[in-house]
Amino acid sequence: MPVDFSDILVIGVSSRALFNLEEENAVFEKEGIQGYRKYQQEREDEPLNPGTAFLLVKSLLELNNQAEKRIVEVVVMSRNSPETGVRMLNSIENHKLDITRVALSGGEPLAPYIEAYDVDLFLSKDDKDVQAVIDSRASAAATIYEPPTEFDPKDNRVKIAFDADAVLFSEESEYRYKTEGMDAFHKHESEHVDDPLKEGPFAKLLIKLSKIQEHLPTTIELTPLRLSIVTARNAPSHMRVIKTLRKWGVYVDEAHFLGGLSKDKVLKAFGAHIFFDDQETHLEATSKVVPSGKVPYSSDSKMQVINKNK
Repeated sequence: MPVDFSDILVIGVSSRALFNLEEENAVFEKEGIQGYRKYQQEREDEPLNPGTAFLLVKSLLELNNQAEKRIVEVVVMSRNSPETGVRMLNSIENHKLDITRVALSGGEPLAPYIEAYDVDLFLSKDDKDVQAVIDSRASAAATIYEPPTEFDPKDNRVKIAFDADAVLFSEESEYRYKTEGMDAFHKHESEHVDDPLKEGPFAKLLIKLSKIQEHLPTTIELTPLRLSIVTARNAPSHMRVIKTLRKWGVYVDEAHFLGGLSKDKVLKAFGAHIFFDDQETHLEATSKVVPSGKVPYSSDSKMQVINKNK
């Protein structure tokens, strides 16, 4: 019988997001595939150091030890060939990561394989792959920033934080704010407070995360998988967010409506294993204190026009 991932969270993570492969990538860019192949073969038994997504992946996999059934699967996705990927495979075993599925595309783009592996979230350092996944709408996807120099999670719980508009929710409200101003934005949100916001690129991921919480042994209020929204929204636009989540049947542990305050300080206090946002202005600061990923707008987005005109 085929494997059913309908109530299992599937993370697709590129080898460069999971491990620190910047030195190896520099060799590839300088010496080409032959130099890269030689470099990797000579170091097959040297474990790779953790990358930005390593702690998130490790912590999510450990939830399987607490749940009543397996609730997380991780697929390592790499443009390596089976030959050049041996060091990565050895490193997975060396770090004792419970990962059994690996996609080695031999230089081909990874985006076409997202749907084949039933991926819910794709994390990569390749902007083109991430953009292609976002455009396909097959999965949530983000480009991972360099890891913070000092990241110390507060406890053993997994903590994931999201921006709101253009990430969890559609970009409509963000576009209204950018084109019509704050007063028009607040007026529209107040008038439509009982109308659920449309789903954004990470909506289905949030719903899946909420669903797998049901298989953990504690009540949802004490779950080892904590979810937070950290958004520039503030009163009176905050109630539409809360009511939308209620309509979706999603419970989030924390919500921070900052109204222009710094996101990095809140995320550091929360101890996020990962934070997703669509704006570089926020991510440049947050990536210095917590692992962070940029969610790009789709290629046909109206927000792309605004960004080009900046």
